[in-house]
Formats: sequence, C-alpha cells, structure tokens
Amino acid sequence: MEKSVKFSIPADKVRAYAMDAKTTETTLDALGIHYTKNAMDEFRAYATDAAPALQTTASNVTPVQFLQYWIPEMIKIVTASRDADDILGRDFAGSWEDEQIVQPVIEYTGKPRVYGDKTTFNLASFNINYEYRTIVRFEQDVEVGKLEEARASKQRVDAQGVKRDSAATALAISANDIAFNGYNSGNNKTYGLLNDPSMPAYTALPNGSAGTTTWKTKTFNEITADIRNMMAALRVRSGNNFKPERDASTLAIAVDSVDALQTVNQLGGTSVLEWLNKTYPACRVTSAIQLDGANGGANVAYLFADTLDGKKVIAQYMQDALRLIGVEQKAKGFLESYSNATAGVMLRIPVGLVRYTGC
Repeated sequence: MEKSVKFSIPADKVRAYAMDAKTTETTLDALGIHYTKNAMDEFRAYATDAAPALQTTASNVTPVQFLQYWIPEMIKIVTASRDADDILGRDFAGSWEDEQIVQPVIEYTGKPRVYGDKTTFNLASFNINYEYRTIVRFEQDVEVGKLEEARASKQRVDAQGVKRDSAATALAISANDIAFNGYNSGNNKTYGLLNDPSMPAYTALPNGSAGTTTWKTKTFNEITADIRNMMAALRVRSGNNFKPERDASTLAIAVDSVDALQTVNQLGGTSVLEWLNKTYPACRVTSAIQLDGANGGANVAYLFADTLDGKKVIAQYMQDALRLIGVEQKAKGFLESYSNATAGVMLRIPVGLVRYTGC
C-alpha cells in the first residue's frame, strides 16, 4: 500500500457499511467518512455508504391509510320512531292467507212495560251487525351474491344479516304507517288511527291567555283544564262506564306537544305531567310524530279508555309481523322472501274514545 494512501479497498470488496457500537471516528476516517462524536452517537444506526440517485418518486408524506383507525361499530341511519305499537299494542288475529277480519257487534233490544195479565208478551231481543277490515300483505326480498358477500366480509359487514335486518325494518315501517293512515287499494277497508270511519269528530281546544290553542303557549292551569275537560268528555261519551280516576286510559299526543306537559305551576313545584300522574294515576301518556299536524296542520290528541265492559276499545289487528315465505339457493348466491300482514286499526267501541285538535 502506498504510504500516501491511508486505507485501500479493492474494487470488488467495496460494501455498504453500517455503524455499530464498535465504530470509532478513526474507523470512519479511514473509510473517508467524517462525523463528529455527537453525530456518530445520533446517527450510528444509519447506513453510511454513498446515496445513489433515486429511482422512485420522492416521498416525505406517510400514506393516509397507515394513519387511519376504523371504528368497528357500524352506525345505521335513524328513521322516525314507530309508535303505533306503543299506543295500540298488537292483537294477532287471523292468518296470513285470510282476506278479512270480522267483528260482530251486538245490540240488545227491548223496553219493559207495565205488566198486565191480558197483555201480549213483551219480548226482549237483539240486533247484530258485522264490521270487517281487509287484510293487506307486503313483501320484501333479500338477495346476496357470492362476490358481494365476500367483499362485504372484507369490510367487516355481514351482508346476509344486514339485508335481513333491512327487510324486517322496511316491513315494520309499512305496518306502522298503516296503523296510522290505513291502506287504500281502491276497494278495500283497511284503516288507521287517523282515519277509521268510526272515529268521532275532532273537538277544538279553547284559546289560552296567549290567544292560541297550542299547549306550548298555554299555562299550567290552562293545560290541566284541557285535560280535565277531555276526561270529563270521555266519561260522558261512555255513559259513565269510564271513570278516569279509576279506569286505565291512554292519552296519545303529538310529539310537538308532549314536552308542554313539563310546564310547571306558578309556584314552580309541580309540572302538568306530575299533576296528571297524581290526579289520573291510571292514565298512560305516549306520543307519536304522526299526530303532529294531523288535522289540517294542527296537532291532535287522542284519549281513550283501554277497555270498556272488559273489551278493548281500539285494536291494531296483525296476522304476521314477519313471515319467511321461502329461500332459494342459487349457483351464485341465494334469495329469501319475507312478508307481513295487517288489517290496520279498528275502533271497536266508538264511545270509548275522544279526540282533540289544536294542542
């Protein structure tokens, strides 16, 4: 080796060099690499061979997919609350294949008269009518392909389960809609809470001190007076068969009005709802968005006795909430068909219900 050369590496022996714990400044100096002690400590782990020209596009930004956290919980789009069941419950009557449900209505006839040995017999009898409702059936189908299922799985989505849930939800929404609005196919009789032909006419609530009928603008005393008048009207309409202080009842009001029941009295100690629970403890309060603006844009309220003479005053008649019609296995997936059936709502005892507009 020439004395003018500090260190020599044959052409076929040149390799990349990585610093380790044994690397010293003398070693690096011999290799033609000049670092201070501080720089050596900080960059010891880096390769120190000559940097070649870049063969790829320069990049100083970490791809965003490496900086994402995917929340495992899937959020579903929220639909309006289905409150028909909360107001009316469900009465399962008949079968999916039936065409109608029929309600017999019987009325006693006869009027006693003064007895006489020679008078003709004064016979008691009855009159019977039949009220019917038409059953309507809806269907919702589910189809899942093999490729669709596999790709959904990679997104952590159960395509089969989600589609079945979607079908069940769609059928439930249709039944809830019929429970309020009925269904008109042109020649059937399927009604809802808002349009059953046996419903009494709306009674308009009186104006409050603010000059409006709405509970949002009324005082504690004005709202409680409206409720007392509702209870009194139902007592009279039922022929005193309904006694509000004793008998179970349901007060269904618009969602836009329900929070007015939190209005407190002048002393600020008792709300309308607290007063109602104390004065009429057997009255259940519920609400539905379908009652908002239901009478020409005005909010409405329904008050009905749950039963009269031991029989339900109003009922939602369903045959099937969800029925699996069949499953078809295909080469590339499968097909499922679901259905429901409902006859809507029937006001069975019209004298057991009153309804008001303007709340």
